[in-house]
Amino acid sequence: MAPTTVKQNTIRRPERAPKEEPPKKAWTLNFDQVFSDKRNNLTLGVLMMMLSGGLFFAFVSYLFNGQADQSTINAAFRAPLRETGEETRNWLGLAGAYIAHVFVFRWFGVGALGLPVIAFLAGCKVAFGTELLPLRRTTKAILFLSFWISLLLGYIVLVTDSVQDYSIWCGGLGYELNVALYGLIGWGNVALIGFLLFCFVVFFFNVTSLQWPSRSTNTSAPSPRPSTTRFDRVEDSYDDIDDEILADEIPEPAPVAVVEPAPPTAPAAPVAEETTRELSLPTPASAPRPAAKPGSLTFTIEDTTAVVEAESITPVFDVEPVTGEDLLSTHGLYDPTLDLPRYQFPTAELLTDYPESQKAQVGADELEANKDRIVETLQNYGITIDHIKATIGPTVTLYEIVPSAGVRISKIKSLEDDIALNLAALGIRIIAPMPGKGTIGIEVPNKNREMVSIRSVMTSDKFAKSTYELPVVLGKTISNEIYVADLAKMPHLLMAGATGQGKSVGLNVLLTSLIYKKHPSQLKLVLVDPKKVELTLFNKLERHFLAKLPDSDEAIITDTKKVVNTLNSLCIEMDNRYNLLKDAGCRNLKEYNAKFVQRRLSPEKGHRFLPYIVLIVDELADLMMTAGKEVEQPIARLAQLARAIGIHLVVATQRPSVNVITGLIKANFPARLSFKVTSKIDSRTILDTGGAEQLVGMGDMLLSSNSDLIRLQCPFVDTNEIEEICDFVGNQRGYEDAYALPEFVGDDGGIPDDKDVDLENRDPMFDEAARLVVIHQQGSTSLIQRRLKLGYNRAGRLIDQLEAAGIVGPFEGSKAREVLIHDTQVLEERLKEMS
Repeated sequence: MAPTTVKQNTIRRPERAPKEEPPKKAWTLNFDQVFSDKRNNLTLGVLMMMLSGGLFFAFVSYLFNGQADQSTINAAFRAPLRETGEETRNWLGLAGAYIAHVFVFRWFGVGALGLPVIAFLAGCKVAFGTELLPLRRTTKAILFLSFWISLLLGYIVLVTDSVQDYSIWCGGLGYELNVALYGLIGWGNVALIGFLLFCFVVFFFNVTSLQWPSRSTNTSAPSPRPSTTRFDRVEDSYDDIDDEILADEIPEPAPVAVVEPAPPTAPAAPVAEETTRELSLPTPASAPRPAAKPGSLTFTIEDTTAVVEAESITPVFDVEPVTGEDLLSTHGLYDPTLDLPRYQFPTAELLTDYPESQKAQVGADELEANKDRIVETLQNYGITIDHIKATIGPTVTLYEIVPSAGVRISKIKSLEDDIALNLAALGIRIIAPMPGKGTIGIEVPNKNREMVSIRSVMTSDKFAKSTYELPVVLGKTISNEIYVADLAKMPHLLMAGATGQGKSVGLNVLLTSLIYKKHPSQLKLVLVDPKKVELTLFNKLERHFLAKLPDSDEAIITDTKKVVNTLNSLCIEMDNRYNLLKDAGCRNLKEYNAKFVQRRLSPEKGHRFLPYIVLIVDELADLMMTAGKEVEQPIARLAQLARAIGIHLVVATQRPSVNVITGLIKANFPARLSFKVTSKIDSRTILDTGGAEQLVGMGDMLLSSNSDLIRLQCPFVDTNEIEEICDFVGNQRGYEDAYALPEFVGDDGGIPDDKDVDLENRDPMFDEAARLVVIHQQGSTSLIQRRLKLGYNRAGRLIDQLEAAGIVGPFEGSKAREVLIHDTQVLEERLKEMS
């Protein structure tokens, strides 16, 4: 027999360059280094905030005690400092009196009270990196108003001959300018002051035209909404668009912005670990494979203009429409991560670093012995092979054979049990043929298995540099490559496996992957745990990543009734999101969030940044036994429709039978993941093919995705590692509460009882809600909630009152209620009768 030849890869370390002596420090002040130090910024910012408070108290004190401090200020540099300090009545002593004398007496008068506000806002930005108000825009407005107020009060003081008090109210600047202007144009001085205010409004709010108010000719039909002018809407677009928006100088946004991602790079660590050995049988040289062309993902966002429409009453000011480009140039990209600006992602130090000695140990002797047994078994049945190659993986070793011409593949496939008997293995799996290779694969379990740690895959370049929307690391392949999948592309995952084969560890690995890569503003988790003990550790993430019903006390859902309500609530959330996507003209969540980040969707119309929602169900069999159709229908509906709006499902069960994984559920889960199961029937139920019963357990699994069947070794994450991660995230500042899902009250909850609805005590928004429903001919709670900006409970009570009044029909499940009145004139008569 020919000797075994082993190909080994040698890795040369780059030679280290000789150390260079550090350059001598020059005795110069590096301002960039000074201002890049966060300690300097914090100290300077707090100092500015303290000075602003001192200036404000000094200015206010000068308004009351300024006349009494004139003598001490004039004698400040002639008399002893102690005497003048004792005579000063200003709250900040002589220094406060002198500074207030300059700003209030000589310059701006009462208008000087706005200057400490600028210093306070600047101090907040330097110290904490946040802006309570847009700094640049607020500074412009305060400086102009300080000057204009001083000028206006100077005119009043001049006209009323109150010269002795001008220093306190208008300041020297306002009074002297009015004296000069009054001597030139007389009473026209006040017209010039008013014109300055008009110029400020025009340029500050970008007003381009004026319209005279016109009288409305139709007074019979009341307006359904209170009138607002375009001027008010433009002002709201700058001031009230969102609490988290920072103007002008905004940090670079988080990875939610739509960009062209760089082509994925192959991880260096898995390539170094791959071990492929050629065995004794010769093989023809194969042509080198062409390098795969890196792909790029490009999104072209159509520039749409959000025109602010006028209301029923003609506005006083007519301005240019506010476009997405105007808001983008003013405020910059919207960054959802600014909800929690100081959030820190978990680090690799929280995970256990296992020693390298636990790698798979497969020697040449074991490879040679297995090869001999495989060849001998095949020769006993008259099958000859031309070539055999071994690839060592963490759990199994793949032997790829090329049979001689004329050998039927089905004949080799039928020898699966005979080969397992000769190899004395736990169970082998034959892949005949291997997709895209032209070989037959025989997977033989290793005697000494490798434990794939969660830290080794989390720190790899393939996972760390992944540009997927929802990256999930599933483990290592047979060739020791780290396998990272995108849950958003799957788009749902169905997991199965017998008890103790690693299913719960797989769920923990999936959750850990999402927590390590996503910010709390970008991802929300809905965790369903009927066993009540598997997902308890993630309860600490309630204020960061978890979502729940508004009336639920616990974020981890364990009660079957609450599971049904939660699934139906997700269906309501799905419908609401589809309405938002329809209004925005988008086809999926990624396009919608890209438009919102570019500020092309107005929050005034109900638009908001939508996070991904991942539903994790740990044990489906228990829910199907207790609830049955009540659980199956919403799961099937979510699996069918929820992909485009960012709701993804991960459903696991330890009993993959047809009464648990029904045809309706199975058809909508294209991605299946199976750990070791007990029979071929269970393997065919979950994977539509056999093989899962031949797995060796302890995280050994098969992934079926896009008609491909991949064998993986799931990483191992221990309980203490999960505790460390949850403590690290849970101890940080989070939201006030978990992400609130829409309230669902069940089938009976939507049917109101006429005895419980008192039309004498109608909601103040009843008339407006009735007009809204009749105009749109849609009797849905979500319409009232979105258009009138009300909570779900109040909108539900309005629907009950509308039904009791005979305006809308009864509850019809997920459909909108029928509107019984089709004419607004009939509705107005009905409202008058009720009044």
